Amino acid sequence: MHELGIADSILNEVKGQARRRPGARIVAVGVKVGEMSGVNADTLASCFKTLVHDTELDGTRLEIERTHHRHWCPSCEREFRVWNLDSRCACGETQTRFVAGDELEISYLEVDGP
Repeated sequence: MHELGIADSILNEVKGQARRRPGARIVAVGVKVGEMSGVNADTLASCFKTLVHDTELDGTRLEIERTHHRHWCPSCEREFRVWNLDSRCACGETQTRFVAGDELEISYLEVDGP
């Protein structure tokens, strides 16, 4: 379960940000998780909740935004969602380019206080 290691890395970054803001409380951390990232978002949320329990960050929410697998078509210059790993564009083009869906990144912190 690599989600535990990922949750720990997120938590370490959040702790670092908390140290830079003395007196502030981290309320939530937003994370983008792409459907092609190989990360189970529900497991990640559970691991994060377990790691913050009984710490100075107890109660901090992990807010997960799931992102879709998307490609771009050079023929019709359109971006589209990929379904069932079929990356053909509606126009028939097969040489499309991957543009999104493998994200795993902290997108924001919600901070209360100074």
